Amino acid sequence: MRLFMSPVFTVQTLLNIAAVIIGSFLFSVGVNAFMISGNLGEGGVTGLAIILLYAFDISPAISTLVLNGILLLVGFRYLSRRAMYYTIFAVILMSFFLGLTEPITLQTDEVMLNVIFGGLFIGMGNGLVIRIGATTAGSAILGRIAHKYLDVKIANAVLAFDLVVILLSLTVLSVEKVLLTIVAMYIAVKVMDFIIEGMNPKKAITIISKHPEMLGRLINSEIGRGVTMMSGKGFYAREENDILYVVINKNKLTRLKRLIKKYDENAFVVVNDVNSVLGSSFV
Repeated sequence: MRLFMSPVFTVQTLLNIAAVIIGSFLFSVGVNAFMISGNLGEGGVTGLAIILLYAFDISPAISTLVLNGILLLVGFRYLSRRAMYYTIFAVILMSFFLGLTEPITLQTDEVMLNVIFGGLFIGMGNGLVIRIGATTAGSAILGRIAHKYLDVKIANAVLAFDLVVILLSLTVLSVEKVLLTIVAMYIAVKVMDFIIEGMNPKKAITIISKHPEMLGRLINSEIGRGVTMMSGKGFYAREENDILYVVINKNKLTRLKRLIKKYDENAFVVVNDVNSVLGSSFV
């Protein structure tokens, strides 16, 4: 009883664990039922595991566990303690589900079904795992290492590693299958971004206007959002300006742009993506 009353087992923690379980299962179904069934490849460690399957008939359930285990030992220092726990959990579950779903295959004469649904399931699985702050190990850890020592963006490093694996896939796959694999990976990335950002991503708007008081009141009354006003100074003219900052739902962005243009055509507006907003006042 005390164990479940511990702060470690909060509702959010249980939801995160559920997300890792569901995400790992969806990822495994995408790999086995669609990618491998369609004789396709993948990027990262899973791609290497599929190459080993095609070349030496080694189960991806085993090879992913070994390869990810090595990467975790090498790169554990680049993950926070929380991310490390969830990542270890995700790696073990993915290997387990890859073994469990091996018998699941989709035999079809239309390989594009494998491409589309393989990318869909893999993207959903990865998105659920990454959304809660974990990683799927593999290229993510290599990307962090490259970022630290080579000063490159993590996303670019991960993409580079995935492309290397795709090129290695040419040793066991035809050029046509490799190109179809790239299409599936593109779908997976888009689905993953959608899962991470949510169905209605937020936008942060910065507005520099000659009429900040009026725009602030209009945004508050017509858009229904609170506005933060900050003081700023132009670097060249050293002119003092009030800067408006507001976070809104994406579906209200067009209305906001029209409102700003209507009352101040010369306003300088910057729109940024926001993946997460904390605070009880934001619905």
